[in-house]
Amino acid sequence: MKRINTIAMAFLLPFVQVSAQNKHTGSAQADSTAKYTFQMSENVTRQKVSFKNRFGITLSGDLYLPKNTGNEPLPALAISGPFGAVKEQSSGLYANQMAERGFAVVAFDPSYTGESGGEPRNIASSDINTEDFSAAVDFLGLQKNVDRAKIGIIGICGFGGFALNAVAVDKRVKAVATTSLYNIPRVISNGYNDANSVEQRTKMLEYLSQQRWTDAEKGQTDYSAQPNRDKLTGNEPQFVKEYFDYYKTPRGFHSRSINSNGAWATTSAIGLVNSQILAHLKEISPRPILLIAGEKAHSRYMSEDIYKQAADPRELLIIPNAVHVDLYDKVNVIPFDKLETFFKTNLK
Repeated sequence: MKRINTIAMAFLLPFVQVSAQNKHTGSAQADSTAKYTFQMSENVTRQKVSFKNRFGITLSGDLYLPKNTGNEPLPALAISGPFGAVKEQSSGLYANQMAERGFAVVAFDPSYTGESGGEPRNIASSDINTEDFSAAVDFLGLQKNVDRAKIGIIGICGFGGFALNAVAVDKRVKAVATTSLYNIPRVISNGYNDANSVEQRTKMLEYLSQQRWTDAEKGQTDYSAQPNRDKLTGNEPQFVKEYFDYYKTPRGFHSRSINSNGAWATTSAIGLVNSQILAHLKEISPRPILLIAGEKAHSRYMSEDIYKQAADPRELLIIPNAVHVDLYDKVNVIPFDKLETFFKTNLK
């Protein structure tokens, strides 16, 4: 069956032009798998950790702690995202910054990705990725140096949507913030700006259904949804160029990152296309929500829609001139002081 235009159909993920099937061969691949895309603070420690979610999948994380904190239990944060990234990228950068500000923070790889468990690889699931956040809360709440009554969540990009979904059901979480939020199931189902027609959605579902036959016949998962793009043609949408600038260059490249060096399983979209999240968004209230988006981000409308749909207390912060990926790693753009104030005020 002829492959469907990935931008028009959005059948796999928002980074369709950025992801690649095989090993990246550009200059950025010289990075080792242990490489972090940011400098660690001298005032923070980092430790490899692991924990299981409710589905029995072992998640891999890094626990960041501030140095010289005394004996008082710490407020804590669980952080993941962006969608298709690993903990050595943006979520680790956020964890490092928030640990400097006095929080115990775990940045983790979601199920089926990075160093976390789960087979086959590179699978996304609304249910499982929501659960991953609650499993991280389990882990934090069992640490002797953490005050389990003071736990919050930060979700970046597609894990902003999953973070909100988790907090709606997990009443242990006292506050939630998102940056460059994506509602991944919405985009996969409806395309960007909900532009997909019924005919386009039908073609996408037909393609995915036929791919199941192919996978079943071969006895293996297909990862050939997109070609390996080491270079841009120049005709891509601006947001695709911005993704490339982060994931495919030394700025943000990591060999374990799907968006840098791999592809989602072709049928991964099946777990998203018909399972919408955030049906109970209002149940986060009275716990506060902070939504942060770039003024010039292609994804801005998703944060604005969440703000309209959520109940108080909620806040929408638009960062002047920022694009979507600026909130991945630009520490002079990401409002870390605001995040610190938000969580210190509300984790109580």
